[in-house]
Amino acid sequence: MDLRVAVVIVCLCAVAIISTEAGIPKCCVKTQRFIHPQLLRNVQKVVEQNEHDGCDISARILYIKGLNKPVCADPMLKIKKMTKRRKMRLNKYKPSK
Repeated sequence: MDLRVAVVIVCLCAVAIISTEAGIPKCCVKTQRFIHPQLLRNVQKVVEQNEHDGCDISARILYIKGLNKPVCADPMLKIKKMTKRRKMRLNKYKPSK
């Protein structure tokens, strides 16, 4: 009977952790210092991960078109400059109406 009570308590704790908004954060464990430029061209969204958010390391989480899993990049990687340059190039060659 004690085993049943322990199992019920463990299940209730698991449900409580999963259902709360401040559950266990999904963090990058390691980062990549080099990401192929072809992948960087397809970046849709960049999210900053800080050590203060409950994660062990700082990183930039890249959501790339065509990939199911996000890519964890080194925070020193100059992604924003690359994406700005790409947008400028695309706008430069866009035909005017």
